[in-house]
Amino acid sequence: MTSNNSTNIVAFSEEDVIRLTGLSLGQLRAWDRRGFFEPQFAYEDRHVPHSRVYSFQDVVGLRTISVLMKNYKVSLQQLRKVAGELIHRGFDHWTDVRLYVLNKQVHFREPTSDKVEGIWDGQLAMLPVIDVIHDVENRIIEMNQRSKSQSGKVEKHKYVARNASVISGTRIPTASIRRFHEAGYTISQICHEYPTLTEEDVAAAISYEEGLAKSA
Repeated sequence: MTSNNSTNIVAFSEEDVIRLTGLSLGQLRAWDRRGFFEPQFAYEDRHVPHSRVYSFQDVVGLRTISVLMKNYKVSLQQLRKVAGELIHRGFDHWTDVRLYVLNKQVHFREPTSDKVEGIWDGQLAMLPVIDVIHDVENRIIEMNQRSKSQSGKVEKHKYVARNASVISGTRIPTASIRRFHEAGYTISQICHEYPTLTEEDVAAAISYEEGLAKSA
């Protein structure tokens, strides 16, 4: 289920992922702790605020898991087995394979054919594919609609990102931008990771965070 559009390599906060996938904060953190699903851009110290940052692939994978659990009633225990089997078969991510479901059991299509192979028993089934990439892309578009007047500004709201400072009109914490900046990313490269942001947004976030550091 991979996308060929490089602009889909985006970074998302926990709050974003909750909105885009329908999962809860408790589920995300529990799965991270247990090694079932770890964010791609996570700090080693998960106690640091905004230490969990998810990629577009992460969001698609988590949305897929959410659909499997809620719409197809696949148990978490079975999903853990699926995750282990996918790794064993050489898939790096949930988005690397098209998943199918029959009777609450998950299957995937063989890479070299149109056959659908059972994860554990090898039985074959012809079933509808679960493909959530376009669903996630549409959700992102809806979530990130903002006015031009919000470009290059920082704001705080009680119910947005737990009252963290965010880029105006988004749920992207300025602290997340600071971490990319500290890692050596240029403004242009950060915009590549966050395609909905302008260079003004990124520069404002960096300036804001540098101001906080100086006043600390």
